[in-house]
Amino acid sequence: SLLQLKLWNKYRVSNIPSLIFIDASTGKVVCRNGLLVIRDDPEGLEFPWGPKPFSEVVAGPLLRNNGQTLDSSALEGSHIGVYFSAHWCPPCRSLTRVLVESYRKIKEAGQKFEILFVSADRSEDSFKQYFSEMPWVAVPYADEARRSRLNRLYGIQGIPTLIVLDSQGEVITRQGRVEVLNDVECREFPWHPKPVLELTDSNAVQLNEGPCLVLFVDSEDDGESEAAKQLIQPIAEKIIAKYKAKEEEA
Repeated sequence: SLLQLKLWNKYRVSNIPSLIFIDASTGKVVCRNGLLVIRDDPEGLEFPWGPKPFSEVVAGPLLRNNGQTLDSSALEGSHIGVYFSAHWCPPCRSLTRVLVESYRKIKEAGQKFEILFVSADRSEDSFKQYFSEMPWVAVPYADEARRSRLNRLYGIQGIPTLIVLDSQGEVITRQGRVEVLNDVECREFPWHPKPVLELTDSNAVQLNEGPCLVLFVDSEDDGESEAAKQLIQPIAEKIIAKYKAKEEEA
């Protein structure tokens, strides 16, 4: 029915079963990954399972690939990429290669940036092998509870996923993968979402994220696409500002 379709679209359900918890008084989503919640907290001790701050969820020791550990508080004040990935997944491996270069470029430009690897590997050995290629930090593989809490916090439904956070731990973009692949020189870092995008292979995934307006223009005439952008930019900015004021995703 139409109502069912509206609910699927409203909550961006892309696979089933899917369990989403909502605050009845405000209608806001409390948690997208209800299935993980029930698995991790069968007694309901953490009810009502609302989102916790990143700093609280990540709290604890982190690893470097040389075996050194550091406390998660060392991330404070940096932009952070929370990287959900695994060695068994070919798109993950190809993104990691690009991301290593991006990470170096951003650090060399003097930006405070750290990446946190949250593994979905199937064994400690494959985690170690994969992590040995990464110059950043990771949640220890053995700390399954913390890895699961981070998956829950961001409602991760597939990998690779790169969530980019500002220095306060607030989400800048969930589309870090698309941004990194589209901006190899990292000129747009930290990749605040643009109100108007040019449609490409890599960002077409965003057509699944919610309602989109797609404007077709004559690509032969360069002036036309620029004029079209000028036309819809202020409208898009207004819509985004409206949702931001409501603290909702546009």
